Amino acid sequence: MKQRVALGLSGGVDSAVSAAILKEQGYEVTGVFIICYRGPRCRTDEDRKDALDVALKLEIPFEVLDFRKAYQEKVLEYFKAEYAAGRTPNPDIVCNREIKFGLFYQWALRQAQGHRRFDYIATGHYARIGCSCQPDLDVLGCLKASARLHRFAKQYGQGCARQSRVCQLLCSRDEHKDQTYFLYQLRAEQLQHILFPIGGMTKTEVRREAEKRDLPVVAKPDSQGICFIGEVPIREFLKKMGIKEKVGEVVNMEGKVIGTHKGVWFYTIGQRHGFEIKVKSSKVPAYYVVGKDIQKNILVVGTKDQCMRQELEVGEVHWVNEDDRLQITDDREIQIRIRHQGKLVPSKIQHLGSKILVRLSEPAFGVAPGQSCVFYDGEVCLGGGIIHN
Repeated sequence: MKQRVALGLSGGVDSAVSAAILKEQGYEVTGVFIICYRGPRCRTDEDRKDALDVALKLEIPFEVLDFRKAYQEKVLEYFKAEYAAGRTPNPDIVCNREIKFGLFYQWALRQAQGHRRFDYIATGHYARIGCSCQPDLDVLGCLKASARLHRFAKQYGQGCARQSRVCQLLCSRDEHKDQTYFLYQLRAEQLQHILFPIGGMTKTEVRREAEKRDLPVVAKPDSQGICFIGEVPIREFLKKMGIKEKVGEVVNMEGKVIGTHKGVWFYTIGQRHGFEIKVKSSKVPAYYVVGKDIQKNILVVGTKDQCMRQELEVGEVHWVNEDDRLQITDDREIQIRIRHQGKLVPSKIQHLGSKILVRLSEPAFGVAPGQSCVFYDGEVCLGGGIIHN
């Protein structure tokens, strides 16, 4: 029997090529379009039409799931609450955990008439899955790889067909498109049922494969902004969610009032604009947000050097594989990333109970509470946590 895959068909070129690849590899693919939001600037209707056009082109079944209520409760309310508390959240990470690899994953693998509805879910994320298989098994598609893994996924990085394996989340081949930062909250047992068909490809190769197959979205631009919402001005979006403007003071590192702002919750550490400096001088330096006093509605600004940090405390720590929690001991050097496409910085960690102290080998700019700090060991994404301070 063919293995069945529910593929998140977003209406973009990445998921379209993923669907084509899986079908050509012999999987029974169903395209699934997920509705999570409707509002100004939202492209849901256009994306749904594009996704349907791809499904018709590939001659695969097409389904639509409506997760708007859950998205509001699990993603948007979190987004609002974090900003209101003065932190800088990443809604795409929560969306992946709660929606794509939460509700969608559960829907696809739910038992129906004694059998799973689907064997896998797949998405167009730029990431790979490596699996360690039993060395005596002759598993099609398992190729020799790094010393860290006994075996590694076949051409496009989706893993081997056996369920008795240990899986790891790996960076994509295209380092400029790698999306493991958004996926660090996945669990090892989930990876056994997830496929990332384009993880071994570059974006240029994906476009080329779409052109070869004459897919209707070949020239469609990449989506930007918040997952399922798109590119929206954060301040205006938050105001529509009920967070109001409130004029407050801007102070320098010495505590001197030098300007005004429109509410500390609208700003993030490292931000250089959106506040007004009223110092009358021709030598006013470039000011960056260095800190925030939520209770007093005060914004603290300083120079770029004053916005650099070399230590940070991380809580709510999640490990993709529990074994890595045990193996990554104090003073073991790993790499960390504090924002999507941010530089990988060699670092050492120290376990502090349920938290982790990260010491970076070089200062990082704009480290903001609420952001995610993601851990790497070479190409392996180990997990991560939320920056507390």
